[in-house]
Amino acid sequence: MKIHNGSLYWPTTIKQFENRTNFDKLDLYDVVIVGGGMSGALTALAVVEAGLTVAIIDKRQLGTGSTSANTGLLQYSNDIMLHELIDQIGEQDAVQFYKLCYKAVDDLEKIVTRLQLDADFIRRPSICYASDENDVEKIKVEYATLKKHGFPCDYFGPNEMAEKLPFSKPGALVTLEDAEINPLKFVLGLLQKVEEKGGHLFPYVEVEEVFEADNVIDIRTSENSFLAKKIIFTTGYETVPVGKRIGAVINRSYVFVSNPIENFNDWYKQGLIWETKRPYLYIRTTVDNRLIVGGLDEDKSEAPYSQELIQQHAETLLKQVQDLFPNYKIDIEYAYAATFGESIDNLPFIGEHPTKPKHYYLLGYGGNGTVYSMLGSQILRDLIMGKRNEDAEIVQLDRKYGVK
Repeated sequence: MKIHNGSLYWPTTIKQFENRTNFDKLDLYDVVIVGGGMSGALTALAVVEAGLTVAIIDKRQLGTGSTSANTGLLQYSNDIMLHELIDQIGEQDAVQFYKLCYKAVDDLEKIVTRLQLDADFIRRPSICYASDENDVEKIKVEYATLKKHGFPCDYFGPNEMAEKLPFSKPGALVTLEDAEINPLKFVLGLLQKVEEKGGHLFPYVEVEEVFEADNVIDIRTSENSFLAKKIIFTTGYETVPVGKRIGAVINRSYVFVSNPIENFNDWYKQGLIWETKRPYLYIRTTVDNRLIVGGLDEDKSEAPYSQELIQQHAETLLKQVQDLFPNYKIDIEYAYAATFGESIDNLPFIGEHPTKPKHYYLLGYGGNGTVYSMLGSQILRDLIMGKRNEDAEIVQLDRKYGVK
């Protein structure tokens, strides 16, 4: 599958990729992780720090899949609002899931700090504005629901928006203590730490078949076989080698990254901006003062090959953001399209396969993928270590929409 196409921004912010594989593989690993992106890197860190031997294998160079096109938005609020999720799965589980997402943002910051990663992690508020008057009541209900359950948030009416931003809308929900990150710097930094802690990294190795024999997982690849006690699939939006996703929708989205802007003095704390309509427009800034603008989602699973089509969508996004920020001189410097996945029930797929013991999955589908990867890595670590994790049931694979 073509995961992304066009001119990517994040790879320009790092040094050249390195081909790692500087060691002999073990005869038997405690865990083999298939996929070397955000979910794979975070899970590998959790597993190796728990004292287990781990290998990551990826058919590409590590970090060059969806991570290179990741938005880098870290939010506790989800594509499905809390009051809507309560209606779907009940108050207790919905609130707990939101708490997991809130904690995950904190945990990501702790990893950056503890491992001294250069990942451009910056705390930001998120500003979700009502796209039109019809959505004002919805965000007011969400504001009340979040406040009731102790989540840090605020509400801006049109006058307050006009004071804090270059534009005004009928209203906005402001969630506090969110963050932004450079996802590629973060993942490559994580992988380096995993390697330093004894993990083995194998780029350009593609899984072909997986067998179980004598209580061991036999993973046949394009290079050679790997033996493991457990296997974890963190394959993102690719088709999983074993198992079938039920209720997963694979789409594509468009992004452009601007020239550096002189200043953002009129932009409230350079908050992460998105809106209530679907598909939604989102806007964030970078450490070198660029805008990252995305949206125009399409129900097609593969990134388009046409550079002309990508540029046309980038120009449409440019018009939308220029309407919001009329005083900014904005040019398109990077433009790309990327595949992304969503689940029908708006929850990630995390846990052990219901009929294949020792097969685990972390598929963080949705607009909050990095946060899902963080919380999912902790759930999987516990499950693999034989520890009970009460939160695992919320995102388990054995549900109507899961992995079969």
